[in-house]
Amino acid sequence: MPKRWLFKTEPSEYSYDDLEREKKAVWNGVNNNLALKNLREVRLGDEILIYHTGNEKAVVGIAEAVSEPYPDPSGNDEKQVVVNLKSKRRLAKPVTLNEIKANESLREFDLVRLPRLSVMPVAGEHWEALQEMLK
Repeated sequence: MPKRWLFKTEPSEYSYDDLEREKKAVWNGVNNNLALKNLREVRLGDEILIYHTGNEKAVVGIAEAVSEPYPDPSGNDEKQVVVNLKSKRRLAKPVTLNEIKANESLREFDLVRLPRLSVMPVAGEHWEALQEMLK
């Protein structure tokens, strides 16, 4: 069964609009050790929530991993890995961080607990709670 993830991006640098327009992208620029560990665990077909940081602070769309992790082709750092994504669907209404924090069943979600982490797994119960919020 595919795993589920949340990837954060600063929309002024790369937004879900950019991913939709390009259809596919190399997800790079992850530097934090825990985020890199998580990125190395992404597998082909995994579903990914795209979260805009900055002023938006909201889940805005869903993407899919279309590659396994591989060494960053920029070659600047041998520890760096990247993964290819494709857009799946934009959310009809973004789900804000405030809405997520207000949901009792998401108290232990890494987005709430580890707010600076840029790549994080989404546990089954958290995915289900978020899916209810996406309706």
